[in-house]
Amino acid sequence: MNILLVLIPISLALLGLAIAAFFWAVRSDQFEDMDSAAMDILREDPPPMRDDDNARIGE
Repeated sequence: MNILLVLIPISLALLGLAIAAFFWAVRSDQFEDMDSAAMDILREDPPPMRDDDNARIGE
C-alpha cells in the first residue's frame, strides 16, 4: 500500500510532462504540415550519377 504513495505522484508528474510536451508541440507548429512527410515517399529519386560524371568531378 505504501508503494501507491510513490507511484501516484510519479504518474501525475509524467502526465503533466506529457501534457506540457503536447501543448509545446502545438504552439511550435509541429502539427502544421502533416502531409509533406507522407508525400516524400512518393517523390522520385534523382537519377544516379554515371561513372564518367564522377571522373569529371575530380578534375
